[in-house]
Amino acid sequence: MNKNRFAPYPPMGWNSYDYYDTTVREENIRANAEFMAAHLKEYGWEYVVVDIQWYAYDTGTRRDKYQYIPFCKVEMDEYSRLLPCPDRFPSSAGGKGFKPLADYIHSLGLKFGIHIMRGIPRIAAHNHTRILGTDITADEIADPYSICGWNPDMYGVDFRKRGAQEYYNSLFELYADWGVDFVKCDDICNTNLYRHNQYSAKEEIEMIHRAIMQCGRPVVLSLSPGPALIEKAWHYQKYANMWRITDDFWDSWPLLKNMFEKCELWQNHVSEGSYPDCDMLPLGYIGKGFGQERYTRLTKEEQITMMTLWCIFRSPLMIGAELTKLDKWTYDILTNKKVLRLIKHSSGAKQVMRDEKQAVWWSKDTAEDAYYLALFNLGDERGVISIDVKETGELDSFNNKTMEELWTGQAIKGSGTVFGTEIEAHGAKLFKIY
Repeated sequence: MNKNRFAPYPPMGWNSYDYYDTTVREENIRANAEFMAAHLKEYGWEYVVVDIQWYAYDTGTRRDKYQYIPFCKVEMDEYSRLLPCPDRFPSSAGGKGFKPLADYIHSLGLKFGIHIMRGIPRIAAHNHTRILGTDITADEIADPYSICGWNPDMYGVDFRKRGAQEYYNSLFELYADWGVDFVKCDDICNTNLYRHNQYSAKEEIEMIHRAIMQCGRPVVLSLSPGPALIEKAWHYQKYANMWRITDDFWDSWPLLKNMFEKCELWQNHVSEGSYPDCDMLPLGYIGKGFGQERYTRLTKEEQITMMTLWCIFRSPLMIGAELTKLDKWTYDILTNKKVLRLIKHSSGAKQVMRDEKQAVWWSKDTAEDAYYLALFNLGDERGVISIDVKETGELDSFNNKTMEELWTGQAIKGSGTVFGTEIEAHGAKLFKIY
């Protein structure tokens, strides 16, 4: 198997984290999947991902002290593998795991994903539970000095120990049996607890990759959190399908503005099956699991900027909103076929200009004789954003070119060598040029 063929295009889907955090339940997953199948699938949205701590019984109950409760009760099998909590995922009862839920997601024509933490459960190590197919116990492969700084559920796995690879193999054999199509592995892209060694989990990435290659199922591997290390780009590209280039991205203009620098840094590392990831889209209604359900704080202009940048850069697209509460505005920007076309049918995106007040991106359509031009107003006032055609390195002039703005559908005829347009503060316009 070739891992790049698992994701020929940047994955598009929904992830439970931004709305539910640790509190998501089976009925929530089913409801969002049903909405996606009915209203979003035709536009390319297909992954439904259950995010963090689906194995935990006690979640979201002690926010005054913990986001992730140390040594909370978890569901686990005899081979040190975490299972869905049956109180929250009733179809998993009796050791069935996520298979019934995955089967349901697949019946809707969608794909199923889960979040995992790097490593082996600490409770498994403390209880000396077995590793499948070996005489090794969890404590023998656990690294007690490798504990995630923000979620204490796991110990790292020491790759030097006999049984380490077998443990990861057993995990992904289980996930393959469940029908998992996508795994988001956390505390692994940047192990930010260790500032002196931010890539301390390099070998665990490789073990996970090997486990996927032998499990018999094409599982897309997503690495979190960021920021990813540019000097390790070759390693991410070799072993993963997507990797976070940022820490958690939320609905904040400073975070969005900073993403232009990150995308510029990573623009030459987008290829089939390998995608730098700008993180989830905090659109619509988010934050319920954090005790503060709210509509996104991004203005409409900022939301257009975010979608434009993510699409021309060809980042994976994961919706964070509760889908059953989508308003018309959010639905419309998530279903603009002409904008979403860039995810599958563009390449070579590059930032051709950026300063404090503006940015310009350029890419080419892979199936048509056309180009894409994205103009961003990064300033705090409405203004004209312009580009000289020579900066594109592709065209001699805009003469007789149709310039179709893909968010509004308005088209004009280009002329001369300089093109400019007025854009609202923090806003963007995306043109198809043909």
